[in-house]
Amino acid sequence: MTNAMKPQVLGNLSYGMYAIGVKDEEKPSACIVNSVMQISKASPSDAPLVAVALNKENYSTECIEKNGIFSISVLSEDTPASVTGALGLVSGRHTRKLENIRHKVLLEGVPVIKENTCCWFLCQVKGKLEVGGQVIFAAEIIAGSDVAQGTPMTYRYYTEVQKGVSPKKAPTYLPPQLTFDKSSGESFVCSVCGYVYSDLNFGFEELPKDWTCPVCKMPKKAFVRKK
Repeated sequence: MTNAMKPQVLGNLSYGMYAIGVKDEEKPSACIVNSVMQISKASPSDAPLVAVALNKENYSTECIEKNGIFSISVLSEDTPASVTGALGLVSGRHTRKLENIRHKVLLEGVPVIKENTCCWFLCQVKGKLEVGGQVIFAAEIIAGSDVAQGTPMTYRYYTEVQKGVSPKKAPTYLPPQLTFDKSSGESFVCSVCGYVYSDLNFGFEELPKDWTCPVCKMPKKAFVRKK
């Protein structure tokens, strides 16, 4: 029996915003995920286990499968949109995504983000499960922050306050709804991340030449006009 439920209803599930740090032979990298949860800790002496879901085609997934280790940086509401855009909407396969982002590299070679994040964890993979287009890694936390600070960013905060979007490979991806520039009767959409310019007080043509996408920081020329 086919379920006619609208995909927007899934937005009622709770999600966070996390940067997953990985390494390869040449450079550290990171990506953004919204599916991280603690799954086991039977007693105070046991190391906690977490589950992290990533798209199986992601470069970060490849790095985790190769090295068996990754970090989790918990983003806060003060983490800039430029960080989520740079780490979440561009592939690290041929790009140094961390080049303009404050971070440190742990002795194990994986990075943790320092852009107003709440805390971080270092994780060792214990098992994995492939489900559809996703890989779920179960991992043991082997190190982490002594304290946490700030308010963790939720996915709802990311979409409603930061006006962020999900990449097409994310399980939460929905096609962007077109918003029209009232001054011209046309819509302007970022060709990189799908962000739609929607400020009714300023027409897109009136924006300064050095204006950039608030999500992925691409220049004005990356936007396309759609009628």
